[in-house]
Amino acid sequence: MTKLKLFLALTALALPLAAAGCSHPRPVVYAPPPPGLGAAEQHGYYDGSLAARNDIRKGFAPDVLRHRRFGNPPVPAPAIEEYRHGFRNGYEQTFSSSPVPGY
Repeated sequence: MTKLKLFLALTALALPLAAAGCSHPRPVVYAPPPPGLGAAEQHGYYDGSLAARNDIRKGFAPDVLRHRRFGNPPVPAPAIEEYRHGFRNGYEQTFSSSPVPGY
């Protein structure tokens, strides 16, 4: 019977500590792409914003060059620079509008 009481006491103490790590999520603001962008640039903006949200969630410092889609865009060759421009804008906009300390 004492093992059960010890288990319940430890569980009661550990539960608030486990929940405390989840109590302050970092909100991430998604800003839609500005109007007037081409299709490749809109695609890049969305992908860049998604990459930034993932980096923020993981606690990474901003670095657009770490992302595979920036280095190897999923668009035809003539649209690569347009895609990268949108990716960089979406990435930077998401980082600048998210309340992450130090960025």
